[in-house]
Amino acid sequence: MKHRTSRSLALALVIAAAATQAHADGETIAVFTKNQTNPFFQTVRVGADNMAKSLNAKILHYIPTKPDSIPEQLSQIEDVVVKKPSAIVFIPVDYKAMVPGVEKINDAKIPVVNITDRSAGGKFVSFIGADDYSLGLETGRFLLKTLGGKGNVVIIEGVKGSLTNVDRVRGFNDALKENPGVKLLASQPGNYQRLQALQVMENLMQSNAQIDGVLAANDAMAVGAIEALDGANRKAQVIGINGTKEAVDAIKSGKLLASGDYNGFAQGCLGTMMAIRSLRGEPVIGEIVLKPTVITKDNYQPFDLSLEQRTCPSFDDASKLSAK
Repeated sequence: MKHRTSRSLALALVIAAAATQAHADGETIAVFTKNQTNPFFQTVRVGADNMAKSLNAKILHYIPTKPDSIPEQLSQIEDVVVKKPSAIVFIPVDYKAMVPGVEKINDAKIPVVNITDRSAGGKFVSFIGADDYSLGLETGRFLLKTLGGKGNVVIIEGVKGSLTNVDRVRGFNDALKENPGVKLLASQPGNYQRLQALQVMENLMQSNAQIDGVLAANDAMAVGAIEALDGANRKAQVIGINGTKEAVDAIKSGKLLASGDYNGFAQGCLGTMMAIRSLRGEPVIGEIVLKPTVITKDNYQPFDLSLEQRTCPSFDDASKLSAK
């Protein structure tokens, strides 16, 4: 009788352990990014996929077919609220306009982690992002130092009114204030798109015989500006922001001077990690603002890895990455 009781107890423990394991993984995480065209968001998505795989969770990607479409992302939120994933990792296409969507997610009692662009409202498990102002300031300083504190420069902005753009351009302008010998010829939006930045740069070159430096608010626009310069057989020092693989390749080849590392891979990793940890009742970090790093020809080696070769940071590493 005692032997049978022991076997029953052992069986009960196995069943309990299996139930705990079933509860502890297999979650579905919906990841919202802004568009399919900006390499930064692809980097975020790969980071999310990487972390989910390591934690035995599943990812559903929600990406507007029209870049940064507010109506489309709102429609995707309606869809996700019906499908009710375990949790959501969310980049708003517009930090103000998407607040009602976030509130719908909150009302549906789906945990949500905000990454990249800080939402103007709603309740979140955690925020993971980078300091756009510091990235703009430090990459701007690097360009202006390379120019010896003199010359003519242009700014190619991102999407007018977006938080990332406002802060990055403010950083650029503060770097310019430190260098009175540098003249700002123009500051025009390229909407974070390579082709639009190429067209803006072509127009700026027609209006200005001498452009020594280009401060682009992201890497895609920096690459567009370089293509325009090459097409006109002109030279200028160009910097971008995001630290994408194409930027690292351009730094290696000498086409791009530098890029501020926005570390989308880590944001995708950590956003997904915090979402899953919150579901599993594990401690989370309420806010991580990544430290600014300027990638140059002198330090690009650690960044010169394909996305598939990169490894997500651990939970212990997460707090060390934060500037706060």
